[in-house]
Amino acid sequence: MANRNSFKALSLALAATLSLAANSPWTAAQARASHARSAADSSLPVQGVAESTSRSAGHLVSSADGLQIASKKGAYQIRITREVVRADSLMLGGKYDEAADLYKGEMEKNHNSVPAVVGYGMALAKLYKLDAADENFNRVLALDPQNAMAHAGKAMVMFNRLTSSSGTVIKNRDATLKNAEAEVKQALSIDPGMPEGHLTLGNIYKEEGRLDDAIAEYKQATTLDPKFSEAFAQLGIARLSKDQYADSVSAFKTAISLNSGNSTAHYGLGRAYYKQGLNDEALKELNTSLYQFRNSAPVHLTLGDVYAAQGNTVAAVKEYNQAISIKPENPDAYLHIADIRESRGDLELSISELRSGLEMMPNNPDLHLRVADSSLKLEKLDDAMKEYNTVLATNPGNSAAAKGLTRAYYLKANKEAGGAFFVSNEYENAQSMIDKAVAMNPNDMELRLAQAKLRSMAGTPVDLSKLGTPSNDGERVAYAEALLAQNRFADADQQMQQVISNANDPKQAFAVADLALMIKDLPDAEAAYRKASTMPGGQERATRGLALVAKAKDASRQDLTMASDLARRSQLGSAVDKYHSAIYGNPKVADARIGLAETLERLKPQASKDLREAIVQYKAYEALTPNMPPKELEKMNKKIDNLSNKAFKLEQKERERGHA
Repeated sequence: MANRNSFKALSLALAATLSLAANSPWTAAQARASHARSAADSSLPVQGVAESTSRSAGHLVSSADGLQIASKKGAYQIRITREVVRADSLMLGGKYDEAADLYKGEMEKNHNSVPAVVGYGMALAKLYKLDAADENFNRVLALDPQNAMAHAGKAMVMFNRLTSSSGTVIKNRDATLKNAEAEVKQALSIDPGMPEGHLTLGNIYKEEGRLDDAIAEYKQATTLDPKFSEAFAQLGIARLSKDQYADSVSAFKTAISLNSGNSTAHYGLGRAYYKQGLNDEALKELNTSLYQFRNSAPVHLTLGDVYAAQGNTVAAVKEYNQAISIKPENPDAYLHIADIRESRGDLELSISELRSGLEMMPNNPDLHLRVADSSLKLEKLDDAMKEYNTVLATNPGNSAAAKGLTRAYYLKANKEAGGAFFVSNEYENAQSMIDKAVAMNPNDMELRLAQAKLRSMAGTPVDLSKLGTPSNDGERVAYAEALLAQNRFADADQQMQQVISNANDPKQAFAVADLALMIKDLPDAEAAYRKASTMPGGQERATRGLALVAKAKDASRQDLTMASDLARRSQLGSAVDKYHSAIYGNPKVADARIGLAETLERLKPQASKDLREAIVQYKAYEALTPNMPPKELEKMNKKIDNLSNKAFKLEQKERERGHA
């Protein structure tokens, strides 16, 4: 028992000079404190007391051969060899290879030297030789199952394994975190005053998204050791994740004041500055961090963000690709490259970048969602629906995917002739998906409006006023889309024009312009692009957008001209198809609506579905012609009533034939 306690005291003393994470050096004060706690708690007799100061009950003194620990409880003395002390110093200086050699040499002299074995394990962990590090920690635990630092070291090894790009590691991420949490909690149950243990537990909590718990652990670490630079740095990172910029900047600056070589703190400060729009200050800190630690994916990622914010997209893409080369399973880098490709008007290349990310992360919902959105903009409706369904299959409550899926169905229904979409299994699947998403997000007005839009397209009467009044731009856009599905064009325009008016920067203006273009609301798309063109940095992209609007208008106009010509030559089936194409391309053209309605009336033999669609088109024509003379409006309403009666009678006959 005496030897075991001795090993425990020595292990705690040594290991408290090491790091639990790649950038978390331990201070000499922490080593003294951890060592002193162990000696003070020991039941072994004391052989001498030296006069010194520390945060705990013990004292650390020099001897000819190394260091000795003495306790106030009695005559107890432990010796740590000079080689181990030198190795500790090398570890603190980041010279892990040299430290590993010294620890290994000491182990060859004394196979059961717990300080050397633990130190060697920590050095190997720093060098990311994780399997070998784990073997050494297991060796210590075989000698002393209650060795706190061995448990903490194993937790650190497990946590560091998550940096691997191995598919197996990624798949088992949650289980790895739970196991690491159990190990470090066992270490803290043995030595609750170990700052490094609280740091590691905070890191685990942060990785799990438990930011408040992580912050509590980091604060505990800084309370136990007010000079623990890395704990302050990680505290800053956690606060930054909660957009607490002032608190995060304060924590990062404290970390840097304690250790100017803390690359994590410089990175965090740079990201905090970027988040606040201080790009020049951000670059200075990020470059400092990169100089200290070249192989950092987060630093390259944030450098890319800063360059992109400054308009230097070439440099931004270079940094994002560098981040991918280091950490290929980071979705943000792919998403940000896709942003740049899309801003240049190259949606195909954007999708290609995203699919590269999906090769590494085939189940990542953010990447699937973005591929779906981009496919929708390219009018690859089936591809878009497939991707949205992939997201909803694993996360039925994903509101963004449900809204996107509804938008894709809306466009497909408008593109298909004769309402075939609404009698298909595809429509039933759409309804099921949206209904499930609404059930999981009952307070999401945008989602309920998407549901209403889908029902309106199927001919189900929907009173949108019962869904409430839009209170933000997202809800206004969704409301406008639902109004368009009911052919309430003027009301839809009113909502869209308010959103355009509210756009205060190019990003907001382009967002509404791109959406309007995608749903074929060409007049509002044109208005939004024109507004964006008056904003700083928006002219080039606005020019591309306006060109796309003009192209869409021209294509629709050509379809309308051909449809009218076909109708005059009584090629009615082909005329209907061209009218549908013209309306799909530009739904707000009144001539296309009335041309289609009149052609549908002429089809032989007459069918109820054609007459029902003709009614919809006549009503759409009325909505698009608000200044129609009263007599003409009355005449058209009579026509609509007659068609409604005729369609009803045809439906009866069709049902009778179906039962015959």
